[in-house]
Amino acid sequence: MKKIINLINGFCMALADSVPGVSGGTVAFLMGFYDRFINSLNDLISGSKEERKAAFFYLINLGIGWAAGFVLAVSILSKAFEAHIYAVSSLFIGFIIFAVPLVVSEEKESLKKHPVHSLFILAGIALVALITYFNPAGNGSGFNVENLGPAMYLYIFAAGAAAVSAMVLPGISGSTIILIMGLYMPVINGIRDLLHLDFHALPILIAFGLGIIAGAISVVKLLRMVLEKHRAALVYSVIGMMIGSIYAIAMGPETLEVPQPHMELGSFSIIFFLIGGVIIWGMQIMKKLLEKKNISD
Repeated sequence: MKKIINLINGFCMALADSVPGVSGGTVAFLMGFYDRFINSLNDLISGSKEERKAAFFYLINLGIGWAAGFVLAVSILSKAFEAHIYAVSSLFIGFIIFAVPLVVSEEKESLKKHPVHSLFILAGIALVALITYFNPAGNGSGFNVENLGPAMYLYIFAAGAAAVSAMVLPGISGSTIILIMGLYMPVINGIRDLLHLDFHALPILIAFGLGIIAGAISVVKLLRMVLEKHRAALVYSVIGMMIGSIYAIAMGPETLEVPQPHMELGSFSIIFFLIGGVIIWGMQIMKKLLEKKNISD
């Protein structure tokens, strides 16, 4: 039963990681297995032999579910994102708006102890807004994977490192990061094409993958240290980035291969926004049901 639950947990994380909005870390947070996830990553890197073995089997189980969810999500999103950009973006905004109060509720004790750190909310908003506005890949002219120079490959590498760092944080998603940096559709379409044995986007996927590996190796211990010593500042920053990412998602249509006008009130879909909220609250309900089951067991 535990293996099935881990597969479901990984599947849900992948659905979050593959879309701009909340991260797989947020899903782990909302569904109650975040600490085990982070500790397992840390044990895999620097734990004892027994800890590494336990972490390996747990993460493999979680990873199988994640891979299944990610392939499914990419297959759907690569078409839906461009064909129904405003509805899908409204869904993503729903994820964020409804997740923020849940993150605040889960972290209220830590946040109450350091109210002055609430200024980091503004820093998080400003950081996302500035990257969105100035990024070289999302300037309204779309993104072409052909004839990229060394600087652009370095940028893609950095995006991969930043994306995996965001994936393990309870807050902004890795997909939001690459959307902010103008790389969401190139990466999603590149993965979809690779699944169909079309290798034209392989160079950017390699650069992105190397960034993910570098980020994964470096982020876990740093994240644990920051969570232990500066938890409130980090959580406030994450909340700010979540709020700021609403702007990034609204500007997302401009980063498509065929750029579309940015989202406005008239193109916003309240129905898909509410569906996003229902999904987030559904995860919270699932967490409570699993907690009750663990107690009864």
